[in-house]
Amino acid sequence: MKLGFMVGYSGAQLGGAIAHMKDTEMVGMNDNNGLPVSKVQEAERLGYDSVWTAEAWGSDAVSPLAWIGAQTSKIKLGTSIMQIPGRSPANTAMTAMTMDALSGGRFLLGLGTSGPQVVEGWHGQPFDKTLTWVREYVTIVRKVIEREAPLEFEGVKYQIPYKGPGSTGQGKPLKSILHGNPKIPIYVGALAQKAQEQAGELCDGLLLTSFNPDSPDYVLNNLRAGFAKTPGKGFDGFDIATTCVVVISDDLDKARLPMKQQLGFYIGGMGSKTKNFYKDFFSQSGFEGECEVIQNLWFAGKRQEAIMAVTDEMVDAVYLVGSKDRIRDRFQRWRESAIGTFILGSMDLDVMRFMAELNAE
Repeated sequence: MKLGFMVGYSGAQLGGAIAHMKDTEMVGMNDNNGLPVSKVQEAERLGYDSVWTAEAWGSDAVSPLAWIGAQTSKIKLGTSIMQIPGRSPANTAMTAMTMDALSGGRFLLGLGTSGPQVVEGWHGQPFDKTLTWVREYVTIVRKVIEREAPLEFEGVKYQIPYKGPGSTGQGKPLKSILHGNPKIPIYVGALAQKAQEQAGELCDGLLLTSFNPDSPDYVLNNLRAGFAKTPGKGFDGFDIATTCVVVISDDLDKARLPMKQQLGFYIGGMGSKTKNFYKDFFSQSGFEGECEVIQNLWFAGKRQEAIMAVTDEMVDAVYLVGSKDRIRDRFQRWRESAIGTFILGSMDLDVMRFMAELNAE
């Protein structure tokens, strides 16, 4: 199993702290214009395979990654995720080829639609036909980077060259001037069943915000269904990459509390009552009853009660919390799972070094 290092996206000031953990004790000091470059360099020295950035509705994913890439030499550079509604597929392909060329072939392209609040409330686009949207987007990106022919595409979301209302009629199929790497790995962040099936069918990897190694069937069965649509495709050569927060502490209750705050927010409030990908995913990962209670409390305005309804078992299923001996024991579950890349959600140097030691054992 490979190790990744999550930088995430910024809060009010550009920084390397994981956004949803920024108010906890786990946030590290930032350096070099707000980015934790020295920690990424340490991760690279320790043998971490990849570093990942993200974007929400503030800092973008690519600019910080380029800054990091210029000050590292081996660690792979991944976006988790670049938002599909924020860029045309051709622009994303151009960015991916440029990043890959500048970094010496280290770029990992992670894509995702984000949710309806961001898609409609920030990017001003309708959140509809998302499976079609991702399929067309990934297909176009591949066409651009592979350069087998000038770009032409007829779809539901995209028509290239564009011939619709307002067209001048002067558009022509083009082929990228830049001869880039035609094999840039493409990941998709997906939590829902059909979206994960599509990731298995179309992509090189799946990005997850959480994973329960004790209840993997939902994810694995979805991917198998996708693999079946592409002859010769399977888990060999496909990367499941998931983020896991790790906290070293002898006080389990204290260490679990920030994790419960995060899970309570994601399950209870990260979406609407009828559309919450995180709640649905955790329900399918062994915690259906608990998720229903948490969401109901959250929408009843009882947010602290919703947070406290997150059980110790839920925290321990998807995070690594406790003493070093406890983490060492529980990390074995991850090593024996189908996860290919374990993305560390911590900026604590002791945690970074300890996880590198564990993974090397």
